Amino acid sequence: MEEEYIKLIFGLKLKQVRTKRKLSLFGLSKLTGLSKSYLNEIEKGKKYPKTDKIALLAEKLEVPYDSLVSLKLDKNLAPVGELLQSKVFKELPLELFGIKESDLIDIVANAPTKVNAFISTIIEIAKHYNFGKENFYLASLRSFQEASNNFFPDLEDTAIQFAKAYQVDLKKSVSSSELEEILVEEYGYTINNEELTKYKELDNLRSMFIPKTKTLLVANHIDEAQRTFIYAKEIGYNFLNIEERLYTFTWIKFHNFDQVLNNFYASYFAGALVIPRDLIKKHVDSFLSKPKFDKTFLTGIKNYYNASPESLYQRLTNILPNDYHLENLFFLRLSHKKDSNRFDITKELHLTHHHSPHGNETNEKYCRRWVSIRVLQEIAKTGEEHHMDVQISHYPSDGLSYLIFSSATVDPFKKDQYRSVSLGLLINSELKKKVAFLNDPSIKTYDVGVTCERCAIADCGVRQAQPNILKRQERNLKTEKVVQELQKKFS
Repeated sequence: MEEEYIKLIFGLKLKQVRTKRKLSLFGLSKLTGLSKSYLNEIEKGKKYPKTDKIALLAEKLEVPYDSLVSLKLDKNLAPVGELLQSKVFKELPLELFGIKESDLIDIVANAPTKVNAFISTIIEIAKHYNFGKENFYLASLRSFQEASNNFFPDLEDTAIQFAKAYQVDLKKSVSSSELEEILVEEYGYTINNEELTKYKELDNLRSMFIPKTKTLLVANHIDEAQRTFIYAKEIGYNFLNIEERLYTFTWIKFHNFDQVLNNFYASYFAGALVIPRDLIKKHVDSFLSKPKFDKTFLTGIKNYYNASPESLYQRLTNILPNDYHLENLFFLRLSHKKDSNRFDITKELHLTHHHSPHGNETNEKYCRRWVSIRVLQEIAKTGEEHHMDVQISHYPSDGLSYLIFSSATVDPFKKDQYRSVSLGLLINSELKKKVAFLNDPSIKTYDVGVTCERCAIADCGVRQAQPNILKRQERNLKTEKVVQELQKKFS
């Protein structure tokens, strides 16, 4: 067992015994003759006392020696012990959020019984929903993005520095051939377009990197935009001097949080290179200033940039909060199989707060009035390559409305599978000032909910389930109201 863990457990037990005796550190110091600072170091798990010191502490605190050195914890500290032994603190990206591991352990160690019960509950919920390490890493990454408003100036500057060093023209979107030349000539890559197709098990991969030979295996059926992004991301790994990285795209599994974070850094660099900030801002300026909604805009700039709709929408989540102060936004990616009634949220990002719509893990039915779902239904019906739409979604439950753009495309790696990406902007005073076409009558407004089970819209013709959860909540509120009235009546 790790020495560090043994120190922590001893410190926790000593502190628990001392506080039960209602002794301060100063008091324990006077009682034992050991310095207050030394005792403090022991309780924080930084030092482990010698045998004679343990015997002295056991004698003065009137506890058996064996009990004090035992690694067995009582029920109050058991959840803390489980947390420490799981090494979860080692896996959490604490430094990313400016948190010291020692401080967090100290907080946990000082937690009352109720907080320890809360920790146990979180662990049980994680097990119940199969919430593993990778889920936590991805959730941590989203929190990191949201805390930074999804804009990273250092990465923006690095993309500009690269373009200058390699004479890449950021007044236009780069091509895959331009980036392939840099990978081969500058970084010694070998590009192989045939090998991946030989393995049926790898048909969901777009690329795979072999570090020993610097060979990049690329699926031969990807389009130009996907190939350009893969090359830009590989350049990002190299130009940013990233060593701890993933070798497949899409990823299979993460081994540590650094891989998750570095995957994001390389992807952000790629987006900044393929969709240059100054260039996209000119297009956004033109789009937002038009008095009428230009439905050709998003499909038009999709063709202008060598990028997929998803890359374009994600890039807008970088630009809009920082350069236009439109910070209240969300990004959603949904997947859908043809002839299926199931729609799954596979990626989401929420800036400033948790917006509607959002994902849930309880198998509830997402509102079919979402534009994100409508574009998927349309593309599955028509068989077009790309289908785009816009709507204003109004949530009667909270009075908020969103301007939402959504694009659906065929999934190139899964037969009869489609995916949509959506960008939602909260309609507030800032948006009204920035978007000239907001009152364009061609943009339809829909009353929507998050899931059918929680939706109060009575005349919904596309409802997939009864609002059972909402009814239960309303019934509980009525019960609570009557209870309060009776308390007043008989008090």
